[in-house]
Amino acid sequence: MSNWSAGYVADIGYTFGYYAELNPLRVKLAFLNKGMVFPEVGTACELGFGQGLSAVLHSAASVVQWSGTDFNPAQAGFAQELAALSGTQAKLYDESFAEFSNREDLPEFDYIGLHGIWSWISDENRAIIVEFVRRKLKVGGVLYISYNTLPGWATFAPMRHLMTEHAEVIGSEGRGIVSRIDDAVDFADKLLATNPLFSRANPQVGDRVEKLKTQNRHYLAHEYFNRDWHPMHFATMVDWLEAAKVSYACSANYLDNIDIVNLSDEQQKFLKNIPDLMFRESVRDFMVNQQFRKDYWVKGPRIMNALDRVEAIRAQRIILVSHRPDVSLKVNGSLGEANMSEVVYGPVLDYLADHKPRTIEQLEQAIQQKGINFAQLVEVIMVLAAIGHIAAVQDDAVITKAKKQTDRVNHYICKKARGGNDIIYLASPVTGGGVQVTRFQQLFLLAIGQGKKQPGDWTEFTWQILSSQGQRLIIEGKTLETADDNIAELSAQANSFAQKELPILRALQVA
Repeated sequence: MSNWSAGYVADIGYTFGYYAELNPLRVKLAFLNKGMVFPEVGTACELGFGQGLSAVLHSAASVVQWSGTDFNPAQAGFAQELAALSGTQAKLYDESFAEFSNREDLPEFDYIGLHGIWSWISDENRAIIVEFVRRKLKVGGVLYISYNTLPGWATFAPMRHLMTEHAEVIGSEGRGIVSRIDDAVDFADKLLATNPLFSRANPQVGDRVEKLKTQNRHYLAHEYFNRDWHPMHFATMVDWLEAAKVSYACSANYLDNIDIVNLSDEQQKFLKNIPDLMFRESVRDFMVNQQFRKDYWVKGPRIMNALDRVEAIRAQRIILVSHRPDVSLKVNGSLGEANMSEVVYGPVLDYLADHKPRTIEQLEQAIQQKGINFAQLVEVIMVLAAIGHIAAVQDDAVITKAKKQTDRVNHYICKKARGGNDIIYLASPVTGGGVQVTRFQQLFLLAIGQGKKQPGDWTEFTWQILSSQGQRLIIEGKTLETADDNIAELSAQANSFAQKELPILRALQVA
């Protein structure tokens, strides 16, 4: 492994993932829910941006000035290309954290984000990041950081170490990281088949290895097979970030902030008797067996007065970004699956079902006869936002300005969909971030862009692209061999797209 990589996997690219938690607009709802003052974000930075999809989509879909770095030049090159063609002014580099932090042309930031990278780097690089946050995050600014945490990883950490050692000691460097990962997972599977005492004491390990077999090898390479891999207790993170002068604000995972779906009544009462907020978080991690934290930290936390909080919440615009569910909604928290009452959630979903942006005050007035009080409404909105049904909406002036940028980046991504399905996200100027759009849906959008108005035309257009490359659809693991079967499946998807997804994408100004 080359020295410049500092032990991080660099011979295989990271996946083209998009992470909504990195969207600065999400901070507002999270902070309002906790009654905290939130910053207006004009400058933002992502450290370790991978392929840069999140950074570019957030830059294109807003007026925020983004900067960032990822030391892998291939990944940074793609991010720079995507940013340039979108017309944004994002400044994305292929520098190490040390090099990037020493740049003299960087502004101070309202928002700094790191997704996952903290768990995969050395203590030396962590110290550099902390110092960067101390110097470059504005007073009142927000740090988003996600990381593998304990106690959730305690059981599997020894097996991860053994697989990494196998890849380094037994695996052949010349075979490439993917082959070494396959060999390591196979070795772990065979080891567990011998019924060792370790797996008998930790029965969940077998399930985790089974899950690894099905996961993207590019993801596994970066998640499990770096030299540095350090799940961290929340209290340890507090110690690390103290020097950066930031304080824990709340979880960026909205659902983590809803106790009723994560904690029993007994657990909630137990936590309320713990006076120290930081220690309370540590105890809570044990209650839910936390494995991955997504947290907001703030430099100088301030609490809003009750009136300001209510007025700010009522002024916030939201939009329904999914098709109105025909059946009862369910949510999965730490306590398991829970049903969401149609009596409470139904009126909210019905009012937003036309996918028009509305203020929460407008929503509150529309359902005031339904017996839903303000506190219940806020909880409903947070739950629906957590499971991807609702998103915050930007100001109209920002939407108008960002639209040209999102049109350019979306057209580029849709054209790339002709050859593969690497990128399944497009940018929305309405929500300031990404929205999931599958490969075939992107091809349908291309067809619409060429003036093809009917689902049958989209089907024909898409099939011509696939058949010219000898590609076939795969449904439930089975390849559709005949042209008729492929066309029939594409036709079904095109008709469903016309009825469900297309109206939403038009509301989000993606289509």
